[in-house]
Amino acid sequence: MLWAQIMRELTIGKHLINDDSNCYVIAEIGQNHMGSVETCKHLIDAAHHAGCAAVKLQKRNNKALYTEAQYNQPYVSDHSFGDTYGTHREALEFNWEQYVELKAYCDSLGIDFFATAWDFDSTDFLAKLGVPAVKMASGDLRSIPLLKYVAQMQVPMIISTGGASIEDVDRALEAIVPINPQVAILQCTAAYPVEPEDMHLSVITTFREKYPNHVIGLSDHQNGISMSILAYALGARIFEKHFTLNRAWKGGDQAFSLESEGMRKMVRDLNRARMAMGNSTKQPYESEIKPLTKMRKKIVAAASLPAGHIVQESDLAYKSPGDGMAPWQNTEVIGKKLKKALNVDDAFTPEDLE
Repeated sequence: MLWAQIMRELTIGKHLINDDSNCYVIAEIGQNHMGSVETCKHLIDAAHHAGCAAVKLQKRNNKALYTEAQYNQPYVSDHSFGDTYGTHREALEFNWEQYVELKAYCDSLGIDFFATAWDFDSTDFLAKLGVPAVKMASGDLRSIPLLKYVAQMQVPMIISTGGASIEDVDRALEAIVPINPQVAILQCTAAYPVEPEDMHLSVITTFREKYPNHVIGLSDHQNGISMSILAYALGARIFEKHFTLNRAWKGGDQAFSLESEGMRKMVRDLNRARMAMGNSTKQPYESEIKPLTKMRKKIVAAASLPAGHIVQESDLAYKSPGDGMAPWQNTEVIGKKLKKALNVDDAFTPEDLE
């Protein structure tokens, strides 16, 4: 296949992402900023403090994206920011100057800043802004014209796969990769929030086997942090997680988003997971020497034995600490003649045996 010609590696900003790297954690602010640049900056600060590699917004040209009927549809909800769906969406949309300000703020902190491109106009907007990557929502996995258009930006594309078949993923890659091979694939279930039994994290293994040269990740809509750690063990290296400062804030995504402490713990545990995976060779480790010496046993004399004694099995006892001949070496002791006398609990050594 076309995408088999590249490596399982992706660079976003200054971050090299591969099987051996730290995870690339994206704090999905989305529209949890509630239309406030200052609130968005507070969210960026908190994501940076938590150790996230990136923050992400959602960019829409709402009038181009929705039919007139959808745009003007009444929108009555506790989470509504307008009387119609269109005015609700517009209230949560930042303009050019605000995006420039937010990107500059992220640049000053050293955290990547990009967005989901929902339409052609928004793609042009993000290209002009100079974002280091673009996210494609699950709803656009079948939007081949838009995928091809975004691919022309020649920045890494991160595609979510909620609600998709493997044929949908194949079709998307076949459209994107000839134009831009920089594609990461996220396992995703398009439910908000998603229950653990609907996450199907084993698909990460399927993706890694089917697309061996693409970085695989997880768009995680689950309320907790443990599923991401499991996904890391399966090979995911990019993680997108909805983020807020207060789950009680107004907005449809707030309730299942992580707050600051949860995000900090998730990033911490993902970094620990990378270290904990280690290598696949089973061997003793330096940190084990002291405790295992205390716990293990050595071969000692069960009674006082004279020099010249032929050692019998009944002459052996096995006692801690394990700083001598190991019990499995008893065949090297039984039947041998002692060169010197041993007292009770004296350890046998090869030098004491003829």
